[in-house]
Amino acid sequence: MSVRRRIGVVATTLSLLGGLLLAPAVSTASTAVATEDAVSVAASQSGLAPAESRVKAADLSQFKPGNIISDAKFFDRGTMSEAQIQQFLQSKVPNCQAGYVCLKDWYDTSRTTSADAMCGAYSGGVRERASTIIYKVAQACGINPQVILVTLQKEQGLVTHTWPSDWRYTIAMGQGCPDTAACDTRYYGFFNQVYGAAWQLKRYANPPGTSQYFTWYAPGKTWNVRWHPNAACGSSPVHIQNQATANLYYYTPYQPNAAALRAGYGEGDGCSSYGNRNFYQYFTDWFGTATGGGNPFGYVESMQSDSGSIRLTGWAADPDTANPIEIHVYVGSVGKAFVAAKERPDVGAAFPALGSRHGFDVRVAVPAAGTHRVCAYGINAGGGTNQLLSCGSVTVSGPIDGGNAPIGYLESLTVAGSTATAAGWAIDPDTTSPIRVRLTVGGSTTTVTADRSRPDVGASYPGSGSNHGFSAKLTLPVGKSTVCAVAVNTGVIGGDVPIGCRDATVAPPTPTVNRAPIGNFESVAASSDKLTITGWAIDPNVTGPIPVHVYVNGVGKAHMANVSRPDVAAAHPGYGDRHGFVVQVPASRGTHQVCVYAIDDAGGTNPTLGCRSVTISAPAPTVNRAPIGNFESVGVSSGTLTIAGWAIDPNVTGPIEVHVYVNGAGRGYTADVSRPDVAAAYPGYGDRHGFVVQVPASTGTHQVCAYAIDTGGGANPTLGCRSVTVSAPAPATNKTPFGNFEGASVAPGALTVSGWAIDPNTTAPIAVHVYVGGVGRAFSANLSRPDVAAAHPASGDAHGFVASMPAPAGTHRVCIYAIDSAGGANPTLGCRSVTVP
Repeated sequence: MSVRRRIGVVATTLSLLGGLLLAPAVSTASTAVATEDAVSVAASQSGLAPAESRVKAADLSQFKPGNIISDAKFFDRGTMSEAQIQQFLQSKVPNCQAGYVCLKDWYDTSRTTSADAMCGAYSGGVRERASTIIYKVAQACGINPQVILVTLQKEQGLVTHTWPSDWRYTIAMGQGCPDTAACDTRYYGFFNQVYGAAWQLKRYANPPGTSQYFTWYAPGKTWNVRWHPNAACGSSPVHIQNQATANLYYYTPYQPNAAALRAGYGEGDGCSSYGNRNFYQYFTDWFGTATGGGNPFGYVESMQSDSGSIRLTGWAADPDTANPIEIHVYVGSVGKAFVAAKERPDVGAAFPALGSRHGFDVRVAVPAAGTHRVCAYGINAGGGTNQLLSCGSVTVSGPIDGGNAPIGYLESLTVAGSTATAAGWAIDPDTTSPIRVRLTVGGSTTTVTADRSRPDVGASYPGSGSNHGFSAKLTLPVGKSTVCAVAVNTGVIGGDVPIGCRDATVAPPTPTVNRAPIGNFESVAASSDKLTITGWAIDPNVTGPIPVHVYVNGVGKAHMANVSRPDVAAAHPGYGDRHGFVVQVPASRGTHQVCVYAIDDAGGTNPTLGCRSVTISAPAPTVNRAPIGNFESVGVSSGTLTIAGWAIDPNVTGPIEVHVYVNGAGRGYTADVSRPDVAAAYPGYGDRHGFVVQVPASTGTHQVCAYAIDTGGGANPTLGCRSVTVSAPAPATNKTPFGNFEGASVAPGALTVSGWAIDPNTTAPIAVHVYVGGVGRAFSANLSRPDVAAAHPASGDAHGFVASMPAPAGTHRVCIYAIDSAGGANPTLGCRSVTVP
């Protein structure tokens, strides 16, 4: 017998059709007719049209229980016109058997209903065609008519049946038919079924004006979903990703097991259910992918002149992904890419499956004052095409922001006593005037103006002048400090730019009298076989860590107090934070005396930090329970298998081992990857129970099996086995490096060059070779260049270089080459003639 679905009766009802009450959809176990979960049988027995008996089978390996259909597809009322629905029904059943009325020819009398929180108003009619009712309900309730067609098929097979009884139309959508009783006569009739089911599918989202009743399959969380109405068949956790998938589980609260998925349209085993499998399969076979293919959408909320540039605000999203998407903004024919990733809770509330990180607030440069045509596009992330969000004309007057970010370099940081002198240079290409530089150390910030004469900088950037150097004195605390410099942008486009960080260390004053160490023995904790002792210790004569000696029952051992303790650093400034200790000592059952001593760095007195008594009790006997878990996926990339899942041993809270076998060859791994969804499903065990394992694999088909290893030495259950094929890798094409020789400056006996270089075949820094008069030297292009990262986002920002080389007085030919990481051609980034004084 086929398995039925949906929820129990709830307290809310809908007053409909002049007093007819429609309750939320519920399920049935009865009936003499084929149901939505009925598996395929021979065409001669099923009543299917001949063509339908040869329907193609969707790839059920792509069935994702947490994302059966996207919100964009489920709630898209505009997928089919009334005529297209009628044409679709006729194509499924060209000829109905004599004496029967098939869905393409079915008529029903509908009634006028007023609008509410779920559906808009419906204007009733006499003898409305089934296709008309489906279309009008889809428009009124905002449900994809394809979803209604698939539900009619999975419930009663009505779309393809060639000899349907009137009873099939009476309960066409399975509305009001519980698992444990006969169908409720109040919900009988084709119109009542279609309208009532669509209304209920909207009610599950708890729209404004309704109670927050439907919460147990709420999207964005992990829920245990049963395999079958028989509770003995069990369940597994499902992370429900969107409202549409949640709706299907409210309507049919079972997921197909592996046997049901292997069976295609056929029958699985005694714990198989088919409702959501058949929904996915019919939708995919009839209308294509259920989870992708949507176009980007959004809204440009403002487009205006701002500080010599054009500022645009708004939001953009793609129904195929919850991740932020790109927008491209064009001023005339010149475009620039941005990412719409700002928090927009209002967008998240309107589109819960997409999240809230879809806002943008961006500025673009204009070539000159005047009126400019500006257009913004949403860039497609999956199936679909890029979409125009808005175009408009904006007039910009006054000083123009050229859109360039500042450049510069923190060249040196010298220390005398507790005073450090930071020096360097900074330029904003949009102005010849000096700009500001922010210097930060710890939580302190000092701002200086880069207006000192630097003829070498002026020579390298002749359009900016030479007054761009800076030098500032900073007071540093005892110990190691990091000083960072940021060039402050004169406009709003480009932003402020970090130009370097340097470290300096201030030594503590030499003590005249040796002072004894201080500290605290904070705690000792006992487990079944060890003691854990914690605390901290400082020697006032030094800033570094010192030893502590831990004695258990008179037997001692030395340990270093070098664990980070920010609280100790805050209480004793000038000594840093590396003064904590966490010591573990093996110990048997019984009472133990523990003492801790701080060891004087200068060989003086070693004061005790305290003594404590602790008892290790005999462990209570436990009953061993077998591990549980799930082998979730195996992926293939570049000759490597990536196997993922989770495993828990109910007898312990910590991570356990999993053994992964590929073609019979196994290896152990620890399942300790963070899995908040597993923690939510199994509270009390924590989240460190996931595993993601990578195993090299040759070309061909491999059998992969995963086992959870029992910590108590019991049975090691299998988490599942899968077959996966590794294809031969496609030949790669090496791409040539590129970059820019930006500047050269000189000093007596030396010259400094700067620029950037990228190898498209890697995101890592690459080498550059600098030749002065034919003599070369290698450097690494690994300095942070956010402007380069913005122009080439796939490569990261660590591609800048500033290289200094000795050079005698005179004129030299300087050339720079980018070195190919794959051993290919090494292109020149340019050559210049430079005169060294």
